[in-house]
Amino acid sequence: MDKGHGRMERRAIDVRSDLVGYLKFPYVGTTFRLDRQVSNLDGSAVTDERVYGITSRVARSEEGALALLGFARGHWSVEALHYVRDVTFDEDRSQVRTGNGPRVMATLRNLAISVLRLAGATSVAKAVRWCSRHVEACLRLIGLCRP
Repeated sequence: MDKGHGRMERRAIDVRSDLVGYLKFPYVGTTFRLDRQVSNLDGSAVTDERVYGITSRVARSEEGALALLGFARGHWSVEALHYVRDVTFDEDRSQVRTGNGPRVMATLRNLAISVLRLAGATSVAKAVRWCSRHVEACLRLIGLCRP
């Protein structure tokens, strides 16, 4: 159960290992069915969703099932990173498209976001604007200037 953002979400997971040798899919460790039920806190708009998944992780115990449930919930943290890259750094309109360039640029964007978050930035966009006006302070932040 999770409560937040004006809604209540209930998740249940059923993990299976009996399809491991049966599926023609490489590295199958566990299959699972995840059921989500979301309702607004006022009791309106109940939605039910069922998804199926395959993972290489072996989750035969209750702890393994809870870990899979946590991974399913935690995938949104990656989406948050992609949102920052898309909106703040306008990554979708990047002209870098050949060779290792796109991977290098994505790595540099991720590094910038991580450094700003570690420095305490709650808004990456605001921190990037601040850095554009305080270049020497930013260089100190990554250890390229003396304090």
